[in-house]
Amino acid sequence: MRLQARPASQAFHWVPAISATPRSILAAVLSVACVFPLGIEMPARAAIPAAAKDKKPKADPSLKGLPITELSADEAILHALNRLAYGPRPGDVERVRQMGLAKWIEQQLNPNSIDDRALDARLADYPTLRLSTAKLIDEYPQPKQAEKQAEKKALAQERQEQRRSDAAAVVEKDMQNAQGRSANSEAAAVTSVSAPQPAADNSSEPAPMKQQAPGNAATNGAGRRDVLGGGDPNNVPRAIADDSKRPPRIVAELSMAKVTRAIYSERQLQQVMDDFWFNHFNVFAGKGEDRYYLTAYERDVIQPRAFGKFKDLVTATAKSPAMLFYLDNFLSADPRAAQRQAAQRAARQQWRRGRFGWPPPPTANPQQAKKNERGLNENYGRELMELHTLGVDGGYTQKDVTEVARCFTGWTIDKPRQYADFKFDDKLHDPDPKTVLGKKIHAGGMKDGEQVIDLLAHHPSTAKFISTKLARRFVSDNPPPALVNRMAETFQSSDGDIRAVLKTMIWSPEFWSRESYHAKIKTPLELVVSAVRALGTDVDTPMPLVQWVGRIGEPLYQCQPPTGYSDKADAWVNTGALLNRLNYSLALAGNKMRGARSDVPSLLGADSSADPKTALDRAVQVFLGGQAGTTTVETLEKQLDNPQVLQAKLDDPRKQVDLGVVAGLVLGAPEFQRH
Repeated sequence: MRLQARPASQAFHWVPAISATPRSILAAVLSVACVFPLGIEMPARAAIPAAAKDKKPKADPSLKGLPITELSADEAILHALNRLAYGPRPGDVERVRQMGLAKWIEQQLNPNSIDDRALDARLADYPTLRLSTAKLIDEYPQPKQAEKQAEKKALAQERQEQRRSDAAAVVEKDMQNAQGRSANSEAAAVTSVSAPQPAADNSSEPAPMKQQAPGNAATNGAGRRDVLGGGDPNNVPRAIADDSKRPPRIVAELSMAKVTRAIYSERQLQQVMDDFWFNHFNVFAGKGEDRYYLTAYERDVIQPRAFGKFKDLVTATAKSPAMLFYLDNFLSADPRAAQRQAAQRAARQQWRRGRFGWPPPPTANPQQAKKNERGLNENYGRELMELHTLGVDGGYTQKDVTEVARCFTGWTIDKPRQYADFKFDDKLHDPDPKTVLGKKIHAGGMKDGEQVIDLLAHHPSTAKFISTKLARRFVSDNPPPALVNRMAETFQSSDGDIRAVLKTMIWSPEFWSRESYHAKIKTPLELVVSAVRALGTDVDTPMPLVQWVGRIGEPLYQCQPPTGYSDKADAWVNTGALLNRLNYSLALAGNKMRGARSDVPSLLGADSSADPKTALDRAVQVFLGGQAGTTTVETLEKQLDNPQVLQAKLDDPRKQVDLGVVAGLVLGAPEFQRH
């Protein structure tokens, strides 16, 4: 596999001195990381002798009540913290050991039993989270056209000033070189890199789904340089500067709150499940008015039902203005509705004329009548079956899609640009009988749609599809069929109880098997948050973290396709993403990120700064649980005499290890990318 070179201003923005060398640690680590899609076993599994695999480890009291036979106590606790949470914080492994792993899991499955008031205090910084949709529309209105033009002019001026500043810096550098000032050749590369230019923030403009770029659906939009998707993560986006009242601030606060919850919430499984279900019932923030609807969608629809009955979750999403708008069902109507309404109006007018002789017959306007006609929209009907319930192989036909769409006619939004409440409009509903999956649907009115949801939620294909997605998220990209079947049986026998399905999965031998351990690749959100938690970083301003998530490839709330982001490794493993992952780890551990402070010496020990080998060994133990592959260790050890690691000139007899660089390199290693 050949690595493609990238411009220094993009690829090496954070670590130019290290990555500029031909045989740098960056290229070496990435070459190891690129084995991910090839299916090569991780060292933790491969290093176990064949004879040892047949021996059951001695039972540990902390694992009591769980079917764990192949993992040690430390491995099992780390596995749980990585899969059912966003990774361990310093001290978490010992805390869970003392509590007992089964008890910790039971608490996570019942999040309301966990005190999370410390998180609530942090979320108080984001006022939009508590506002109704009507308040958001009123207080964060779309800017007028004149204001947009003024913003564009100001941005163009900022760009011009930035270019002048960059040019002046280059000239000053050239003059210094001309005067004979010498410097380390690698360090000189740092100041020669131009800062990336900010791009116009067009996030206040609707982004129609038809403009979706080709390529992997999981990374569409990853290259956009907007408030959430890229650029220099240390820049302050205009959407949150000076207490902006622009609409993008709503999504910015949602994103900052999501990252804050993932880092600091004690209800870790709740945060993981919220993310899972939002992704399953995906809504794109860039589509028109949905930026106003997302807050209530996540707060009032997704979060309260993350562990409840699946049918209730489907019903709530179907009635949500966010979903109705995103998949255009609020526009869907019986094509004959306009004719029926016109006939009813004509009958009323005829009755009035017969009694009073007035008003005169109206003059027909065919063009206006055609403009007012609304037709059947099949978007929601298709995605409800393909993505939300049955799955693409769920046994439905195109005829079923049309029939389901007919059932949901009249499910619309009342006053979309004022308060946006769900409304059933009987005048737009198709009153005739329908047939879905061979079942007659004729409950009448809004009950037609509710009958369809009941039918789909209890279908065996739905039980299989949802169980497969959950197992793929928590166990492996290709979960064991026997496990999926047992989860599906629980789904059906418990009337779609999500908590019961999760318990079946977690209390299965497959979840704790050696094959499942380190079998998943972290998504960008998981990587960004798990590194913060591993370092115990104190985060005052989460927006740079939000921007790093987007830069690595997962802009929050900005997945355009209704499929949501992929949960499989092949969507996230590519050279550019891996390079950004390493750059992020180095920036975070090296305290080069605005609003985030990491105290690496307290984790590795102040004495480790005197010896690079000691620093590396401790970093591997702290961040990787002592499990690092031979290739990774050898690659890292070869870089221990790098001037950037040693923080000294080559002729300096006293050298001090930069613990931030060592920690960043270990966090960028392939083993930390897996969980």
